Amino acid sequence: MPFSRIALHQGKSADYLRRLSDSLQQSLVDTFSVPPADKFQVIDQYRPGQLVYDRDYLGGPRSADFVLFYITIGRPRDTATKQRFYQRLAALLAENLQLRPEDLMVVITTTRLDEWSFSAGRASMIETPASPGLT
Repeated sequence: MPFSRIALHQGKSADYLRRLSDSLQQSLVDTFSVPPADKFQVIDQYRPGQLVYDRDYLGGPRSADFVLFYITIGRPRDTATKQRFYQRLAALLAENLQLRPEDLMVVITTTRLDEWSFSAGRASMIETPASPGLT
């Protein structure tokens, strides 16, 4: 059930964005045991000057191809699992988009189950939907 926001500069093709999205999803499936169809992502594209980042902080040098992934997950994962995820994502992005690992940043946030509502005004992860015929 991860929800992801992907931030990058404007100007990439629809094919690039699809491969970016698919690479993220495959990484989540491979390392976090996310079901393949459990895909909730938003891609935010920014004009020059709207995506501000240090080109050298704890990595780099970063280029104009910099991509920032914000991933919100419910169940916490241990450090080794997150490290496998970071490595898998970097490998897939390099393979599928020729994105340099230096141009990749990931932030993972965890939430509690009652902080998700997927529809109908319910805390979807803790409430069961009403059964037909029951009041």
